[in-house]
Order: sequence, then C-alpha cells, then structure tokens
Amino acid sequence: MDKTAPIAEYMTPMPHTVGSEQTITFAQKLMQKYDIRHLPVLHGGELYGIVSDRDLGMVAGLNEVNPDHTTVEEAMTQEAYTVSKDTSLFAVLEEMLEHKYGSAVVVEGVKIIGIFTTHDSLKLLVENFPSA
Repeated sequence: MDKTAPIAEYMTPMPHTVGSEQTITFAQKLMQKYDIRHLPVLHGGELYGIVSDRDLGMVAGLNEVNPDHTTVEEAMTQEAYTVSKDTSLFAVLEEMLEHKYGSAVVVEGVKIIGIFTTHDSLKLLVENFPSA
C-alpha cells in the first residue's frame, strides 16, 4: 500500500446515490440491496449531502417519523467530505480520522466518480498485513 498514491486507486468507483426527495424507506432498501452503508445524496443531479445507514435508522426510529413519507433530505448530513481523485490516500485517511468521517466522496468537478469509506480503509489494512 502506497500512502502517497491517489485515492482513485482505492475508492469504490461509481457509487450508488439517492435523490434528496426519496424516502428513508427507499434509501434503506437501496442500502440493504447493495450491502452498503453510505449514499451520496443528489439534488438536481449534483451532490447535496451524504446519508449513512445510521442516520436513516436514527431518524426512522423517532416516534413522529414515518419513514415511508419522510425524505432522505431530513436525515442526511449536508456537508459531505469531498476530495479529488488525485488526493493522496494518506491525506484522506488523516482527514477521516481527525473529523470522524465515515466516508469521502470522490469528485471530478461536480461529478461523483467514487466513494472511499471506513470499510474500504479496513479492507486495505487487512490486505496489507499478512495473517499469522
């Protein structure tokens, strides 16, 4: 593992996304179907925020919330951590650690080209340490 390598080498390309107007139930089903925990949220075709399975579960669990009628926008974090495809792996890992981000959305201009999550970082760790 080369910590100076660009994040593009380690990201999950073309991640699934969800529209801000979609329901919490829709987003949860999407996450379950593809076994993922983070979805970039789009509004008008552009990145609008990020939502995690934890965010959705927390909002859906509130007594006054009906997840079939409540939108993703009400559960998302508006400020997604974004990086360019050339940002070094180490810089992304440092920032995620410092701010406790669960993911980094990799963008090229306004286009989402990938995502790098804590799961991806753990996978790297396991792949780069030989088992005993």
